[in-house]
Amino acid sequence: MTAQNRQQLAACVRLLHMEGLLTYNGHVSMRVPGADALLIHSLVDSRAEVAPDRLLTVDFDGKVLDGPADCRPPSEYPIHAEIYRARADVGAVAHIHSEHAIAFTLVEGITLRAMRCDGLNWAAGVPVHPDPTRIRCAAQGAALAATLGNGDAALMRAHGAVLAAASIIEVFKTCVQFEENARAQLLATQLGKLAPLTTAEIAALRESHPDAFRAHYARKIWRYYVTQGHSAGIIPESWLEALL
Repeated sequence: MTAQNRQQLAACVRLLHMEGLLTYNGHVSMRVPGADALLIHSLVDSRAEVAPDRLLTVDFDGKVLDGPADCRPPSEYPIHAEIYRARADVGAVAHIHSEHAIAFTLVEGITLRAMRCDGLNWAAGVPVHPDPTRIRCAAQGAALAATLGNGDAALMRAHGAVLAAASIIEVFKTCVQFEENARAQLLATQLGKLAPLTTAEIAALRESHPDAFRAHYARKIWRYYVTQGHSAGIIPESWLEALL
C-alpha cells in the first residue's frame, strides 16, 4: 500500500472519531489490491490518534503480514475479510457504532429508509443482521456479508452498522450520509407520519445524480471534513497534500 493509502485510512478513522461514529470501538479497512489481504488500524491504538505507520496488513484469515510488533488487528476483522471475499467491487469497509442508526434495530415494524436526497441507496430499506454478538469468525463474517448482499449498508442488531464502498473516500461519505439519513428519519417521526422519498422522487434524483456527480460529491464531502479536521488539530499539516 502507498503512503497516500495509509494517510487516507488514518485520516478516515480520525475524522469518523471526530464525528462520533467511531469511539473506543469500530474500525475501517482498505483492500490490498491484488491480494487476499486488507489494511486496518490496530485494536490497541486510539481511534483519535491512528497513524499511518501503525497500520497493519492482515490476510483474510487474520494473519498479520506487516506492521508493528506491538499491534494486533481488531477481533472483528472477519467483518472486513468476508465482505472483501464476497464482493470484488468493494475497496473499503467501515464498521461504525451510529447512535441514531442503531435505534432502528431495536423497534419492530420500522425500517431505515431513504429520507434525504443523498440516501438514494436505501430506498428499499436497510437490512438488519440478526446476530447482536461480535463478529469474530469467518462464518459470522460470511453471514453478515450475505445480509449486506450487493448493497452498501447493513445494520447489526443492537450493535452498529457496516458500510461498504469502492474507496476510502466513498466509504467515509457513506458513513456520514448514513448517520444523517438516520437522524432525519428519527426527527421526522417526532413530527408526524413518515413520508419517505417516493419511487418517482427516487427516479428523478437518480437521473439528476449520475456517477460523475456522486464521485464529485464524495470528494467534496471528504475535502470539507479533512479541512475541518485540520482546523481542529486532528489532521496534521503534513498529511494535507496526500489527502487533498
